[in-house]
Amino acid sequence: MSGSFEPIAIVGRACVLPGALSPEALFDAVRSARVMIDEAPEGSWGLDSRRLLHEQSPGESREYVVSNRGGYVTGFNELFDESYFADRIKDPGRLDDLTRWLLHCSRVALSEAGAESVPPGSGLIVGNLSYPTVEHTRFVQDHWLEKGPNAPISGRVGSASDPRNRFSSGGPVHIAAHALGLDGDVFALDAACASSLYAIEIACRRLQDRESDLMLAGGVAKADPLFIHLGFTALQALSPTGQSRPLHKGADGLLPAEGAGLVALKRLSDAEADGDRIFGVIRGVGLSNDGRQSGFLAPAMDGQVRAMKAAYEAAGLEPRDIDFIECHATGTPRGDTVELESLAKVWADAPKPVIGSLKGNIGHPITASGVASLLKVLSSFEEKVLPPTPCDDPLDAIDAHGFRLLAEEEAWESDGPRRAAISNFGFGGNNAHLIAEEWV
Repeated sequence: MSGSFEPIAIVGRACVLPGALSPEALFDAVRSARVMIDEAPEGSWGLDSRRLLHEQSPGESREYVVSNRGGYVTGFNELFDESYFADRIKDPGRLDDLTRWLLHCSRVALSEAGAESVPPGSGLIVGNLSYPTVEHTRFVQDHWLEKGPNAPISGRVGSASDPRNRFSSGGPVHIAAHALGLDGDVFALDAACASSLYAIEIACRRLQDRESDLMLAGGVAKADPLFIHLGFTALQALSPTGQSRPLHKGADGLLPAEGAGLVALKRLSDAEADGDRIFGVIRGVGLSNDGRQSGFLAPAMDGQVRAMKAAYEAAGLEPRDIDFIECHATGTPRGDTVELESLAKVWADAPKPVIGSLKGNIGHPITASGVASLLKVLSSFEEKVLPPTPCDDPLDAIDAHGFRLLAEEEAWESDGPRRAAISNFGFGGNNAHLIAEEWV
């Protein structure tokens, strides 16, 4: 059965994630079931994060968080080559981490794609939360908090912040595109947790419509962790025990993570003709929205199922063709349960594949979660192994529905190209399901 989705080759990859500053480092952690969750690094919240750890008393209304733990990026400053961008961008070292992560990932993905000269019309589409970052917050503080002779009324600008960092939503992607000569479609989008797969789907369409010959797409998550933890605490979605345990009986909420990931994309026919190294092939992407069905924050099975079915129809494939599913599963009891019900419905008449979730290793990188999962899958293709998920007490529903969650990696035996699916489900009812295939 042939589908309507023209295959898209992944010819470059890059990431900056907790405990993993490359796709290789990420998969090393995945296959050893290593957990990269920790307390907030000192100073990362702009205050002592432990001051906000609090069990709220009756009648008390002050802001608090139930945990300061999450997936935090460390070691990037030693990796970032500021000199490479110095003749393209003024003072790149003063840019927000969000922007510097995009600069680094864009450069690495293009280099891996062999794009020494970027083709005209090449673009960059990135999922990014429209939230303040740490540097954005610092900029506001420098300008609006009373500071004696440097107060706003004096008209003087504080020295600690860079004004470029006030554009934390769309600004970083344009800075990265300018630095690397990308003159095609360049923009950021916010589809909550589904953002990076939405970005990849749009980039695929630009290639399929012949509007571009090379696209970078993915996501970045570097909102101010103070705001993120306060917000998820208010939504009662943050794990009070400080554990990221997707698909686990004891799961009690998610833990946010920060990071970035990008893939370089070309039409498969062009990549093969050009002799590119191909890390995998995107065979189909299905999108849906069900925000009106169960509410802004509640998952809805029907919308998830529609996204999955749309992906298989576009790819000309069936659920039985999939060997591994990288679930959205974030560790919220309701969300994980609904997702398993959705999978059971779509795979009702098909052999049940192995499932897993990267959130058990690094937490939930929100707008970068889909592309991070895609990088995990691409490495699984390369190493020919089905990856494990850290989970010592899986939900009974996994076995009841016939799926398998691995405690240790297994050899990925296959008579044809290996195939995997990746799901992302975001606030507001944004659903995405991507089908990736090994290139053989």
